[in-house]
Amino acid sequence: MRIFVTGAAGFIGSHLVEALLTGGHDVVGLDDLSTGRLANLAAVTGHPRFRLAEGSILDAALVDELTAGAGQVYHLAAAVGSFVIRDRTLDALRTNVHGTEHVVDAAARHGAVLVAASTSEIYGKNTKIGLREDDDRVIGSPLKSRWSYAEAKAIDESLIDAYGREHGLRAVIIRFFNTVGPRQTGRYGMVIPRFVRQALAGEPLTIFGTGDQIRCFCHVQDVVPAVVRLAATPAAYGKAVNLGSTEQTTIGNLAQRVISISGSAGGVTYGSYLDAYGPGYEDLQRRVPDCTLARTLTGFTPSRTLEDIIHDVIRDQATSHAGAVTAL
Repeated sequence: MRIFVTGAAGFIGSHLVEALLTGGHDVVGLDDLSTGRLANLAAVTGHPRFRLAEGSILDAALVDELTAGAGQVYHLAAAVGSFVIRDRTLDALRTNVHGTEHVVDAAARHGAVLVAASTSEIYGKNTKIGLREDDDRVIGSPLKSRWSYAEAKAIDESLIDAYGREHGLRAVIIRFFNTVGPRQTGRYGMVIPRFVRQALAGEPLTIFGTGDQIRCFCHVQDVVPAVVRLAATPAAYGKAVNLGSTEQTTIGNLAQRVISISGSAGGVTYGSYLDAYGPGYEDLQRRVPDCTLARTLTGFTPSRTLEDIIHDVIRDQATSHAGAVTAL
């Protein structure tokens, strides 16, 4: 099959491209390299069944051209990360709303199955343990940039649903819950790679807020196979599906585990959300998914633990650092 992947040079996108090529497919990727990196695709550079187009999902003509002839479209391109949403809110909104509209429309017109990345941010302030796909959203003020990402993704989901009902688009929406692993950068606010970078540098790990916030982290290598299976599962079309781990940890405990596994002597330090994200930032006390639907549809059960994730991120960053030093 010919498959089109947006955000192909990103963290999840690059792992997905590798999986699809391993499955024997022809893959064309699109990335504007604003947050994605060519280095993420090093393992498939020169692959005879892969081509990367450098460009934006805001280019409707390019999106249409790359969608033509594709049996599946995986839409992962987005403006993501707390710092990106804070610093470039307008650009993020345009990318996440208008860009997605171009991808959705092209997939519908060309008859491709669409797999679209959404987010656990959809649930907003809902702190229920075991969030299900039909649970209510509890969102803060639209005048706070903190919520603009969740609002944009909610519009995307509504758009995809409408295209399914009115134009017969076969689509599944994936709500990712803190997917982590090799190649993810902490540059845009992702906590585990940021903690690991600080630990390897011998710096204190910076915890924003109290450190009592509860999160669940899932390895990208557990998530990607489920994404591919959902694309081939007609029972998933027209649905939103949670993908994540239910292994809970506080951010404070996460910092201590990174310190223990890395052997860092830097300790921890605490900072305020005001210093990190600016006025009006709101964090969530708890976000834990219920992945019963994913398990029912695909047999999804994460096999890697939080400790596995930390080890893999440490290994990835240590290797990348060693490679950079060697290159110098």
